[in-house]
Amino acid sequence: MDDKDTSVKIDTSTRDRFKALAKGRGLTMRDYLAELAEREEHERFLDSATAAFKRAVERPGIAENFDRDFGGLPTADHTTGQAA
Repeated sequence: MDDKDTSVKIDTSTRDRFKALAKGRGLTMRDYLAELAEREEHERFLDSATAAFKRAVERPGIAENFDRDFGGLPTADHTTGQAA
């Protein structure tokens, strides 16, 4: 990874917002923006995985095959709020 600094032109209002957000998390703006980029990448990955999962479970017979192979989903235990 290249750790060289660079400049990005943003309006002062946006800069101030980023600076305040970083300060609120106890981070430098540099570290905050790096963390923000990482979280955005993670969100994109989760969106992609969710879309793939939705496509997979829409395939005919997938729920029935799951139930056959794994005995279905556990029933909820309403007394503890956890699955049985």
